[in-house]
Amino acid sequence: MITALSGDTSRLRETVEFVKEQDTATLLPLLLPGLDGPELRALVERCAFSHAALLVFPPDEAALYTALADCGLVVDAPPRPSVVVRERLAVRHERPAAELDVGILRPVVRCPDGTRRMVEVFALTVPPGSDLDTVAAQEREGQRETHVAFEVEAPDPLVLRGLCAVFARYGATPDGGGYNPHENGTVFYFTAPAEAKAGHRRVELYVPGDHRDVLAAHLDDTHRGAQHAETLLRLLTGAWTTQALAAFARLEVADAMDRQRGVGLADLAREVGALAPNLATLLRYLTMLGVVSEGRDGFRLTDTGALLRADAEGSMRPLALMYGGPFYESFAGLGHTVRTGQVAFERHFGENHFDHFARDPELAELFDLSMAAGARMFDPLPAHPVLASAPEGATVVDIAGGNGELLGRILSAHPRLRGCLLERPRTVENARRLLGSAGHAERCTFVGGDFADVPAGCDVYVLSRVLHDWDDDRCREILRHCARAMSDAAELLVVERVLPVDGAASLATAWDLHMMCNVGGRERTADHYARLFADAGLSLLSRAPLPLDAHVLHARKAPRSSPRP
Repeated sequence: MITALSGDTSRLRETVEFVKEQDTATLLPLLLPGLDGPELRALVERCAFSHAALLVFPPDEAALYTALADCGLVVDAPPRPSVVVRERLAVRHERPAAELDVGILRPVVRCPDGTRRMVEVFALTVPPGSDLDTVAAQEREGQRETHVAFEVEAPDPLVLRGLCAVFARYGATPDGGGYNPHENGTVFYFTAPAEAKAGHRRVELYVPGDHRDVLAAHLDDTHRGAQHAETLLRLLTGAWTTQALAAFARLEVADAMDRQRGVGLADLAREVGALAPNLATLLRYLTMLGVVSEGRDGFRLTDTGALLRADAEGSMRPLALMYGGPFYESFAGLGHTVRTGQVAFERHFGENHFDHFARDPELAELFDLSMAAGARMFDPLPAHPVLASAPEGATVVDIAGGNGELLGRILSAHPRLRGCLLERPRTVENARRLLGSAGHAERCTFVGGDFADVPAGCDVYVLSRVLHDWDDDRCREILRHCARAMSDAAELLVVERVLPVDGAASLATAWDLHMMCNVGGRERTADHYARLFADAGLSLLSRAPLPLDAHVLHARKAPRSSPRP
């Protein structure tokens, strides 16, 4: 029995020596670095170092008393039931509290200066062969219940709140607590700051009596601290989410699933060529995200997950592959971009993203499809007054219009209008096919070229998600090309995400980071766009919101100033 407790006995001896060596005035500054002067004196006057605590795991009560005696610790009363530690163990190890027989003993230690302190011994009985062996092993390694304690000598609520405030001011964070009705005492646990030098980081304030009113606020602070840690941890694992969605899309799992019926794991794994246990792990994670759901008949797609099917209307599968592919790789260099200004994508791939995608037909097609995947922001655009009131036969030019997704929507909404798409020659051919299959070939012309080739004499010019790709100088150049091509009566519609000026949460803020890292561009405020327009001889007339935090900015050529007489 003593052999089973030999490690605990060694820790008991060390704890006894610690209690003998320390006192309140020397221990507090070690726990709370920087504490000195009046605040240290105030704490010393109101609380006293009372004990150091540890958790041991005897097979039975006799073995516990033998180990205590070996350390010179004498007890003359049976253990009292623990409430606080038992509940903490139950939560930590997901076990019913009734299964955990935890008692408290407080043998006295006589210090060299005559002071009487205690070693607080929490004892979890672990009978031979018990499944509590794993609990004991984990707790011995983690030492989560090891702490030092100070007893508050004047348990006044105001004093108690003041003590908690001082602990917080010097970096200690709330770490739980509780009321023990068996002793009529309240405990407040703290975690000392990382720079503490006492060898213990868990600190207890023990207050005789029932102080659950003050304890409630302390426990709220504990919960908030846990919430902050959980929130940060979820943010840190965001990359896992990106890759989980990308893997789901790359393996075409969504295409093998259905929203109306479940598909069994074995069938799914066979269909997509994956290992069933590994696929199950991925699907469980995606279930947590709301991408799939699990029922008795297997896994099925949610409405969110259905957007990752290749044949879904407005499929976002290309975005998942792009964000989990090239853009994901380059985001590893975000710190380099922040430090040096060099675009991370260019540093990683050796060229800008336009040139990189142009050299790889598959990537180029994926990029065009990913741009079309954001088409939901275009839904209200055809109803914009500029388009709705355009006269019969007016021509709408989509500058750098990709595969023609947006122009096709405008032409479908307004059969009286004509269209013109300006794009790189290879992309023009893709757009020609798409717009032709939609029945718009006879009303549409195509120009293969660059921004310098903006056709003149048309009625409405559209720049959708173009300006955010470029720095201010290049934006001014693009806008000047537009202004030169526009008549005084022509209209310009610019679709971009606009940065909020009040710090409100917005997708524009996220895309600002993305553009900086991967493209070398940026998102801008409405006022910033107005200045760029003015520099190019254009006037911003209005802006209207679109879905996904986008806006449409309406501009015309600025009136020419009359010559002075």
